[in-house]
Order: sequence, then C-alpha cells, then structure tokens
Amino acid sequence: MDHSLDPAARTLDSASLAHLKTWVGTTETLDDTVTAAPVQALSATLDRDDPPPRTGTPLPPLWHWLYFLPHPRQSALGPDGHARRGGFLPPVPLPRRMWAGGRLQWQPGNPLVVGDAVRRTSRIASVTHRAGRTGDLLFVQVQHAVHNARGLALTEEHDIVYRAAARADDPAPPPMPADQGAAWQRDIVPDDVLLFRYSALTFNGHRIHYDRRYVTEVEGYPGLVVHGPLIATLLVDLVRRQRPGARLKGFRFKAVRPVFDLHPFGLHGAPSADVQEVRLWASDHEGGLVLQATAELW
Repeated sequence: MDHSLDPAARTLDSASLAHLKTWVGTTETLDDTVTAAPVQALSATLDRDDPPPRTGTPLPPLWHWLYFLPHPRQSALGPDGHARRGGFLPPVPLPRRMWAGGRLQWQPGNPLVVGDAVRRTSRIASVTHRAGRTGDLLFVQVQHAVHNARGLALTEEHDIVYRAAARADDPAPPPMPADQGAAWQRDIVPDDVLLFRYSALTFNGHRIHYDRRYVTEVEGYPGLVVHGPLIATLLVDLVRRQRPGARLKGFRFKAVRPVFDLHPFGLHGAPSADVQEVRLWASDHEGGLVLQATAELW
C-alpha cells in the first residue's frame, strides 16, 4: 500500500473513509522503563531547578510522554518527518496532522516512578469524519492504559486530527479571545532551541517544529509550530510552580489554534476556591486563545 501524502488532498471519498474505519479496534502493546535521563533533561528544558532524579522519584504528570516513543527507521519516514502512514494508526492521506487534545486520569496510590518497568496498551477507539470549511477533517481517538508492576497507573484518551494542507485563499478563522487577569500567569519565549530540545526528548521528527523552510513553504504556517503537548506540559508545570507537591487526579486539554515561535505566549491559571480544580489556558501575543485545559487535584 502506498502511504505517501498528496499535498493537494482535501477530501476523502466513501471508499477511503470505509477503509480507514477498519482501523477501529486495532491494538498495540509497548514496554518501556522509566529511566532518569529523560526526566533530568525535561526538567532542564522547562527551566526547572529540580534535584537529580533517582530510583523511586515520582514522574511528574504528563512526563510519561517521554516514554513509549516510536522509533521508525530513517527510510520509513514520510515527507513531513513522521513515520509513513499505516501500521497502528490509519493511513490518512490528508497531509496535516495535529495532536488536538486529550483526557487523562491518574490512579490513586500508584504513581509512576523512576525505575518502573511499564507497559502501555493502546486501542484505536474511533475514526470520525467531518467536512470543514477548507476541506475534510478526520479525527482519530486512541485510548491508552499504562501499567507498572503495581497495576494500572493512568489512563489516557488521545485525540488526533488530520486535515487538508492550507491554501492562500483559505479563510482564516477568527481568534477566540482568551480571558485576562488570571491569578497565576507566566510568559514563555518559544525559541527554536526550546522546540528542538522538546522534539529531541520526544523523538518527534515532525518538521513543523524545527524546519522553518518546510513549515512556511510546504505547510503554509508563518513560523515554527509550538508542540501542543509541550504547551499542555507547561500548563501543568504552572500548577506545580504555584502549588509545589500538588498531585493531579485528572487533566483534560484541547488545542484551539496553533502558536508559533515568532512571539512569546502566556500561561494562565485560575484555581477554584478550594484549589481542587484549576482552569488553565494559553494565549498568544495578541490575546487569542491557544489551548484550554482543566486540572483536577487530589
């Protein structure tokens, strides 16, 4: 099967949709070990002053994204830097791919810690089509369950959206204004070094995050795209900075629009009165909403 991408592809015919839906129910199981080096490296990338991690150090929330990484051979990469379509994920021919959001739940009393041998079981839960203003959209939901030797540690639902490549005459969606005046705030300068380091840590070859010529000339973005998972991780890090020792019970997030390395962006947090729930969001330099999230604390 040819999994190459057609940059002009904007719609999916009924036969293609039916074929892609056959991926529903596909499963994958991966094993890994929570090693210390990625934890120390992400701490430095987020500009934290954490003590060196040791065996038994709890893994901060969302940092499990440093593990279970795919390692496709160089010859198996597609033109966008991702592995060629097919395999566990369906071979969607639409060229743009984005991690659009997710929902996570941590189990009480069983944190992931450095030194854990871990297993992640994954399942394609749904493949959903929608017609958009500038072409078709295809949503793939993946369900993950992560176990260590003590049992289930966390569950996750991961939303991926595929869409057509941008055209010069596509209408630009108006930005959604972000709320102002949050109790917790922090500004982030997303330079290309930060994006490179996060891509390296997550073994993410997607060229939109580090290849300026590709991202501007091929995918039509104005600058390097800041990773959605990085923004989500920074929002959780905002909670950790404001409430050291806080433990997350649940987290859900949704990407609203991309943000680029051309300008700083803001992190915002509005805790509830009992600080058991924190509404979180990121805004661009013009005050537009970039990503919204909610964190539930134990």
